[in-house]
Amino acid sequence: MNHIEYIDLPPLLSARGTVVLPGSKSISNRVLLLAALSQGATEVRDLLRSDDTGRMLEGLQTLGVRIESLGGNAYNVTGCGGKFPVKQAELFLGNAGTAFRPLTAVLALAGGNYTLSGVARMHERPINDLVDGLRQLGANIGYLGNEGFPPLQISPAVLAGDTVQVRGDVSSQFLTGLLMALPLTGQTIKVEVVGELISRPYIEITLAMMARFGVKVERQGWQCFVVFGGQCYQSPGTIYVEGDASSASYFLAAGAIGGGPVRVEGVGSSSVQGDVRFAEELAKMGAQITMGENWITACAPVGGKLKAIDLDCNHIPDAAMTLAVVALYAEGTTTLRNIASWRVKETDRIAAMATELRKVGATVEEGADYIRVTHVGWARLRAHADAQTDAQTDAQTDVHTDAQTRGQTEGLSAHPTPASGIDTYDDHRMAMCFSLAAFGAQGIRINDPACVAKTFPDYFSEFASVTQAVPVIAIDGPSASGKGTVAQRVAMQLGFHYLDSGALYRLLAMAAERDNVGLDDEAALAALAARIDIRFEGEQIWLDGVLAGDALRGEQCAAAASRVAALPLVRLALLNKQRAFRRAPGLVTDGRDMASVVFPDALHKVFLTASAEARAERRYKQLKEKGMDANIANLLQDIRARDERDTQRSAAPLQQSPDASLLDTTALNIEQAVESVLTGYRTKCLAP
Repeated sequence: MNHIEYIDLPPLLSARGTVVLPGSKSISNRVLLLAALSQGATEVRDLLRSDDTGRMLEGLQTLGVRIESLGGNAYNVTGCGGKFPVKQAELFLGNAGTAFRPLTAVLALAGGNYTLSGVARMHERPINDLVDGLRQLGANIGYLGNEGFPPLQISPAVLAGDTVQVRGDVSSQFLTGLLMALPLTGQTIKVEVVGELISRPYIEITLAMMARFGVKVERQGWQCFVVFGGQCYQSPGTIYVEGDASSASYFLAAGAIGGGPVRVEGVGSSSVQGDVRFAEELAKMGAQITMGENWITACAPVGGKLKAIDLDCNHIPDAAMTLAVVALYAEGTTTLRNIASWRVKETDRIAAMATELRKVGATVEEGADYIRVTHVGWARLRAHADAQTDAQTDAQTDVHTDAQTRGQTEGLSAHPTPASGIDTYDDHRMAMCFSLAAFGAQGIRINDPACVAKTFPDYFSEFASVTQAVPVIAIDGPSASGKGTVAQRVAMQLGFHYLDSGALYRLLAMAAERDNVGLDDEAALAALAARIDIRFEGEQIWLDGVLAGDALRGEQCAAAASRVAALPLVRLALLNKQRAFRRAPGLVTDGRDMASVVFPDALHKVFLTASAEARAERRYKQLKEKGMDANIANLLQDIRARDERDTQRSAAPLQQSPDASLLDTTALNIEQAVESVLTGYRTKCLAP
């Protein structure tokens, strides 16, 4: 994903489909390091390709390990038998904790001189407990910055002692690093865990991977581990990396919120990852879960309502973050406990999660090792399994009366998502978790979405592949082409909301005249556009609480609107306001750039046009019916001039979107034009 400032996720209506998971980050980096320490060559299949694994690969190659890409997600790693060829090196490991902690332990016992550093956040993540444990074995490690934190300077160790004590209540990666490094000593060493060991499932992954490479560890409860001397890592030949269970949580949650079924492939009942148990906790919230050896499927609860839970999350430390966002859709207050490790991750995840959940209206309480979330009670979209089916059925048959009433009488106004969007703190899991907040009335903006590259570079495209947004029919076309009348009638037929985007620019022109803002003052107009309140109620349009009169459709207002619409800052200011009108069950909108700029993901796009003469005649009849003066020759001249301006302007020029259907209505009446649009929409609904 190229670096972009934010991504706007549209309001989501439902979720269903299948996702093949990328490889587990935790398993990938463990396998790479163990393969490098082994005797013999290891073919690693289904490796996760991400920033974190990239740091490990770079680090190992810097240390002289031969790594050959076999194409796709496969690599051949030629082990060095525990003795790195390069004895002096500087390693930059970004913010990859699964690379930094184990490499620190291994290099401390590797007999060389090494410098390990990372990004600023990595230098804020404590590592003193691991360093203290290694020093008990005679490791020579110094801090190059703040005491207890990276960067580190490592020199050859003078091995001594057969017992190591390490804290277990800060990060399980400290124990993982020690266990993976201890076979390099050739001695029997006991590791005693001080305090409660958190994130135990990750230690189980470590033990399982070490066993695959020929090293057995005796576990005495969760307080003592013995690595016997005389063992060395041996290549298993070929090893396959499981799909990432933590990443599975977002898609399973989407199935539970958005109806489902959503199926993830790559993890299941045979998984060695503790986060696979996320599915069990989702089931406690009411989700329907089915599981096979290598897959899991999630559907919404019977009745569609999730319920809150109170949970000790020690067994699913990373996936528990997903539950904090799922709590937005659960009845009651959800409490997640025993999550102190969140505070020393890529960011302080407890503080970050609390801050961002409050942005979408949740009531949140946070403590040293817990977070409590009360559902927001916001306007929910239909999130049942049949939501999208109903919308498609309505498009194909006579629309139910209640749908018509809903779309036409509720009223529609723009209430955008939090202006600042959801901040992600350079934390991939924050970005992925909050994608689930798009199952709200407004959709959601995610800032710095590229941070997902740490573990799941294609996350947002995969998420889009199994979620269905509130459908939009975008009808563009030149002035007086009849697009407004057609769009309004299509909306009425489907029971959808209707947005006259041209009215927004007309309303802005009216507001500018009211507030004495010049039509050439781009900055002032943009500021005015951002703050005006616009509401549609049936055929009535309200501006800042005042009903707009016939002047809104007058030629003077139209000419002023054309001028302000040509200003880039004005169009940008109105962009989010227009997108905020996208509400369930659907939206029909007309304008100049609805399909190309405002709603590029619209389900059905139409470019509606007619000859200039036909459009002038229609405008003439329209004005006469309203008792307004009109001259057909002047109208024709004005339409041609406006076409020229609209097609030549620099900001969003009038043009047919490449994927829009052309509909020439010169020889059609309104009923025929409406039926053509509806037929096209029905066809799109039926498309696979």
